[in-house]
Amino acid sequence: MRGGAKSDSGASVRKVVVVGGMAAGASAAARLRRLDENLEIIVLEKGEYISYASCGLPYYVGRVVEDRKKLIIQSPSSMSKRFHLEVRTGHEALEITPAARTVKILVRKDGREYDETYDRLLLCLGAKAALPDLPGMDMENVFTVNDIPGGDAVRTYVDTRGCARAVIVGAGPVGLEMAEMLRKMNLETHLVDMAGQAMPAFDPDMASFVLEELLRNQVKPHLGAKVARLDGEGGRAHSALLDNGEEIKTDFVLFASGVKPQSGLAERAGLAVGETGGVLVDDYLRTSDPHIYAAGDVIQTSSIVSGNAAAFSAAGPAGRQGWIAANNICGLQIPYHGVQGTVIVKIFNLTAAATGLNEKILQRLGITHQCVHVAPDSHAGYYPGASTVTIKLLFSPGEGRVLGAQLVGESGVDKRADVLSTALRSRLTVHDLQELELAYAPPYSSAKDPVNVAAYAAGNVLRGLTEVVRWERAQEYIEEGAFLLDVRTEKEFSKGAVPCACNIPLDALRERCGELPAGRTILVYCLSGLRSYMAARILRQRGFRACNLSGGWHLYRRLYPRP
Repeated sequence: MRGGAKSDSGASVRKVVVVGGMAAGASAAARLRRLDENLEIIVLEKGEYISYASCGLPYYVGRVVEDRKKLIIQSPSSMSKRFHLEVRTGHEALEITPAARTVKILVRKDGREYDETYDRLLLCLGAKAALPDLPGMDMENVFTVNDIPGGDAVRTYVDTRGCARAVIVGAGPVGLEMAEMLRKMNLETHLVDMAGQAMPAFDPDMASFVLEELLRNQVKPHLGAKVARLDGEGGRAHSALLDNGEEIKTDFVLFASGVKPQSGLAERAGLAVGETGGVLVDDYLRTSDPHIYAAGDVIQTSSIVSGNAAAFSAAGPAGRQGWIAANNICGLQIPYHGVQGTVIVKIFNLTAAATGLNEKILQRLGITHQCVHVAPDSHAGYYPGASTVTIKLLFSPGEGRVLGAQLVGESGVDKRADVLSTALRSRLTVHDLQELELAYAPPYSSAKDPVNVAAYAAGNVLRGLTEVVRWERAQEYIEEGAFLLDVRTEKEFSKGAVPCACNIPLDALRERCGELPAGRTILVYCLSGLRSYMAARILRQRGFRACNLSGGWHLYRRLYPRP
């Protein structure tokens, strides 16, 4: 965002035209009316629908949500009546003339064009599917699920064509949700992504949990490859050819490979566009033209962690941006502070969530950071139904400010992700997280919540009480002479262990530490990191250089699965 500009005084604003009727546009229009009963408000939407839950479309396709009407939050008529404004569906904004403050509009049903004047224009144009330019993309069974017509098309095709196989391109949240839905419909499901992992918001170590869940549910992943061509006949694709030479037979292809801002209208009007392709706005969501605002997926904003340019497509931030833009049009001067990129997705029995920056981005930006992995129970272990919540916490050296977090588990992930998201927004440190007094009763948590556990682990690193080594660097240490020590029980060790590891259970370590080689670094691991931390503390106080392998066997067996 470009900071420094002042928001609108609102003194001369009598007519506002909002282009786009989804999350940002609908939120803005409703807020404008609540602030000013006398304002003329016109909402232009080129499609048939406004204000619907596009995030629910995979579940509509999979019949978890049977009735499409449940996805529609407001109809054009209900919104017009409740908020006393004009909603024009099927009306597409073609051209903006900033000097005259007019918008040229196409009425799509009859081809008629007309000009509409405005005092303030709010662009909530959203984002569109980022589709590759490939042979075969125009075939009838190549789909996206970015809008209701797209969801209808997929659902109808699956219902009427006797489909047995599908290819999904893109392993982000929508692709993962669609993979679950199609498997539940008993389709052979192939998931293709040019990245070497699923869930792009994750780092590869945490993405290994997602891959394991996909494989457990017979999804066939093709990671590190991209579609080079779609082959077919009779106007229908029957196979996807990958750039590695692999051919996948299919009954249809679904692209869920991300979105890009629909900034063309703004760019043609001469408005500034940023490096992400989104419309540039200041802290008050005003574009380079003082009479034109923009909000939602169409804008370029900034990361609250790094301050760098960011484009983030999500209903929550879009709705808030629309609300803020409306406030500023009416003179309330409320700044927008940027995005943090919080995301959560259900993948069969697993929930995966992330907030802030991942390690890939931190490394690319050159931001110094540290991290810990912990794997506590979702609630008290003695209460039935507890499961593991794995957390990767990223934080700054020194003060320990939270920079990002990734979480996976079968239950309790959402509330821990929300706590960490709030902490990141509030610029809390891991020391602050240690002090959080979170809700505890045996069915819900433990006396030390998983967030507290992650914070204590991070605090131990910052205070120099433990030295953490990543599995990715373990071999390097071993080649330099380090000794690998497994402190799990003999029973655990017998069921699977890291090659070349020596087993001395934690409870026997004090009596047997004389068996360890003097003068060599000791790399210690257990199941998840707690016992190995205690072992490392014992050994450090006996003169050894002992390092805790982050994530333990819990992480290792997923990073390096046996063939």
